[in-house]
Amino acid sequence: MEKVRFGLIGIGAQGGAYAGFLTGKGGFPGMPTPECPPHCALGALCDIDPEKEKMCKEKYPEIPFYTDWKEMVASGNVDAVVTTVPHYLHHEIAIYCLEHGMNVLVEKPAGVRGKDVLAMNKCAAEHPDVAFGIMFNQRTNKLYQKIKEIVASGELGQIRRSQWIINTWWRPDSYYQQSAWRATWGGEGGGVLVNQAPHQLDLWQWICGVPTKVYSKNINGCHRDIAVENDVTIMVEFPNGATGSFITCTHDAIGTDRLEIDLDAGKIVVDGSKTATVYRMKQSEDEMNKTMDMMKVAMLSRGNSAGGGLYDVETFENEDGWGYQHTTVMENFACHIIEGTPLLAPGSDGINGVNLANASQLSAWTGREVANPVDPEEYAAELNKRIAAEGKFPVRD
Repeated sequence: MEKVRFGLIGIGAQGGAYAGFLTGKGGFPGMPTPECPPHCALGALCDIDPEKEKMCKEKYPEIPFYTDWKEMVASGNVDAVVTTVPHYLHHEIAIYCLEHGMNVLVEKPAGVRGKDVLAMNKCAAEHPDVAFGIMFNQRTNKLYQKIKEIVASGELGQIRRSQWIINTWWRPDSYYQQSAWRATWGGEGGGVLVNQAPHQLDLWQWICGVPTKVYSKNINGCHRDIAVENDVTIMVEFPNGATGSFITCTHDAIGTDRLEIDLDAGKIVVDGSKTATVYRMKQSEDEMNKTMDMMKVAMLSRGNSAGGGLYDVETFENEDGWGYQHTTVMENFACHIIEGTPLLAPGSDGINGVNLANASQLSAWTGREVANPVDPEEYAAELNKRIAAEGKFPVRD
């Protein structure tokens, strides 16, 4: 096999962009189109919307089109599928594909409910010969890859606290009105935590580890005519006692994207997901605390440009484009199928972001600190209460 033929299930904004990437015929509006990954090709398209079918047959006349994704899986025209569909369908499609020997690249989030993602991961473990990945395209960002290496190396000691403010998701009411399933408990499963922020929820845990305790304040419909959360403040505790916070919303038109990680012997600051500054202290904070008198503190505060002799500074940047990150995940997934290349984002990793989102919601709904992961059945029951009150979609088993 020289190329992996991808079948796209759902040709909305995301699926349509992927079709453009895989054919060189477009991508995300207003952004440059990356070259088609060398080991990837578009094998088939699938959607239940007649208008999407008409568009696809006009734009991609040579590509087979299906209205039933199971028929596409069985067609012989694809080697892998991508689940660009509403979130509740991700695990259902993935499990079917895994059971039928079809490689599957799941869109983020891996699912809405932890119990569904656990079932998907269990199925994947039972079919280890079938490739299973997730579209965590931000993991391809070399800036975050380098930060992960620095933290994992232990050169700056243990993490003491971390915080991420990620408010660059401004969305007006017109955005939420595009589809009936958007910003609903029954159709989308939530708001900013399941739609805009999953990449950062993944990166935060990929770099800093998985928290064990969560307390969250979530506001539903904050300055927007929607029922789900679009203003979130999460506070967490990690296994080593470190603390962290994660703040996100969709009503900040100016926006902030800033990650800070404080460690025993340094600090890492990332602005705009593009520029990272690493401060390497010449003595650990523990050593300074034990040995430094206030006269020395005063002298340091008047010191040189590199922190008064307190630290050295390294700065690096990343200029990867949004679309290029998606195609990098596709190419890595294809090379994993063809050559056995390790996956940048194994599908099983998707559980961490879903667990944290579930914990945030359950904490906000109940007003208490919760363990992470939460009891998946308790979360599912609380979510069903909100789906029932909404009255637009059936509750879920």
